[in-house]
Amino acid sequence: MAIQLRKNTVLSNDNRKTFKAIVILNEMINGSHQFSNSASGDDAVLQPLFADLVANGYIISSGSNYKVSSKGRGVFDTFMKRYTEYLKVYDVFSFVDLEKGEFAFDSYFDFDTDDAWFDFTNDDRFDDLRIAVAMFKKADPAEIVFMSFINENRFDTTVAGWQNALVADDAWNEIEEICITAIKPDDIGKDAMVDMINQGSELMIRLMEEEQNQNNNSNNGGGGTTTTTTVVEEETIEYYQPYYDPYYISPIWLVPLFIW
Repeated sequence: MAIQLRKNTVLSNDNRKTFKAIVILNEMINGSHQFSNSASGDDAVLQPLFADLVANGYIISSGSNYKVSSKGRGVFDTFMKRYTEYLKVYDVFSFVDLEKGEFAFDSYFDFDTDDAWFDFTNDDRFDDLRIAVAMFKKADPAEIVFMSFINENRFDTTVAGWQNALVADDAWNEIEEICITAIKPDDIGKDAMVDMINQGSELMIRLMEEEQNQNNNSNNGGGGTTTTTTVVEEETIEYYQPYYDPYYISPIWLVPLFIW
């Protein structure tokens, strides 16, 4: 039986805190912003979150600034593995014509420009099944929506005042609303869900194989570079083979990212 959204479909405080913490860890690891361990400026609104992160060992104070601990890096690495799988496994379900049983991504390599692809997918006949698939596989649908926000750079830490936007309710209420209004497994039916996931998984592997072929062709004449690319891509495709089972979900999705 597919999972239901949390009681009253409200994201828990821990859920929201987890997503905010991921944004912070990403900025600390991959960004250029230095977070002072004294409340000051725009960062002041983040101090309660930093206090929780310190108390649970995810970050530490180093001199006058906060630094990510090895425990925090481990959490972020796990999230990035999930995010990589999200882009491979779930994005293919972004645009599905349920009436015809067709996937927009089946035609992905037919388009030469992003604009042409966007024009094609901007059609009312396509529905977004990512949340339905997540629920069917017993993954957290809110995390799937959060990852789509990450992919769209909705938490842009280069914009002035991003800290206030992060702690405000707007983005989290939007995630909740998307979860509430999205197509659910019960709207489609178990047999149809299994069929859609089977088709999507097969398409995912085909797209990866096509991408591999294009990479190999572009690297022809590159000597060892071509060989290295081929090995990496083959290992990647093999990793995703279990997803041919419509009920399969990688174990990395089944552990909590943070323990608050």
